[in-house]
Amino acid sequence: MPKAFKDCSKFHRLLLLRAMRPDRLTSALSNFVIEKMGERYIEQSPFNIFEAFEESSKNVPIFFVLFPGVDPTTDVERVAAKFDITANNRRFINISMGQGQEEPAKRAVFDCAKKGYWVMLQNVHLMQTWLYGLGGLEGFLEHVFTDPKTHSNFRIFISSEPHPIPM
Repeated sequence: MPKAFKDCSKFHRLLLLRAMRPDRLTSALSNFVIEKMGERYIEQSPFNIFEAFEESSKNVPIFFVLFPGVDPTTDVERVAAKFDITANNRRFINISMGQGQEEPAKRAVFDCAKKGYWVMLQNVHLMQTWLYGLGGLEGFLEHVFTDPKTHSNFRIFISSEPHPIPM
């Protein structure tokens, strides 16, 4: 920084960097946050499916945003095995969404909700028209989440790629 700015606050330095050197802003912001709040606000802890599962319930699904090289299926299967819920005993239903999977997915959601099983709907981004409204996943989940007969062990896991950012 020029000598004229040597006494300005760290926040004001960030403003100057933003105006004069935006290429250095990310690093400077990280250092600022570490200094003011601590490193835990910068460093992301590794994903722990068991901690995420604790936040779920029969009314709170777990939603995975997919990125290249990431497949949450094995993590979900690990947590399911802890509760003796597997594909082998038919308590875990895994459906990869695509053409023609609307009806099997609907049946699986309602059946699993009634019996307390788990269902995983993968790649729902492939079925965007099926997701919304009363006749789609949104409506099915609203019905299941408000139905007092939904079994307390029911869980639903959903995965989707992020929506493309418009250019």
